[in-house]
Amino acid sequence: MRIWSVHPRHLDRQALIACWRETLLAQKVLVGETRGYTRHPQLERFQAQADPIASVGVYLEALADEADARGYRFDRTRIRVAGAEVPQIDVTEGQLALEWRHLGTKLAARSPEVLARWQNLAAPDSHPLFRVTPGPVARWERAVPRETGPAR
Repeated sequence: MRIWSVHPRHLDRQALIACWRETLLAQKVLVGETRGYTRHPQLERFQAQADPIASVGVYLEALADEADARGYRFDRTRIRVAGAEVPQIDVTEGQLALEWRHLGTKLAARSPEVLARWQNLAAPDSHPLFRVTPGPVARWERAVPRETGPAR
């Protein structure tokens, strides 16, 4: 499961669709509709919120907005809490950088044209739900950084 901290505009088609599906699964976990993935580390930042379901809803809405901009049709009726106002969630610069490298590796393999669009960008924008703060990779992150860089 990868619930990206980078802005959805940076994702290729495959990553955007996978993120939508995986975040819908995360929403199911948070509402108690599945027994699997309940301890998945990517959920920690949502579980720490006052209203985890609303926070996931805000996350999903931004994915759906990006899908709309690309002419895709994500089923917004699947978002349990839509239109909520929630506080932003902190994401560290280190976490964003790790995800940027990880995404760069994926884009190089399957969507080089998307990688080319972002290759001169030193750092990505974060998903609108997140606020970038100084700091290392998040403690919940399990990815081992094997690649050296995304868009350089």
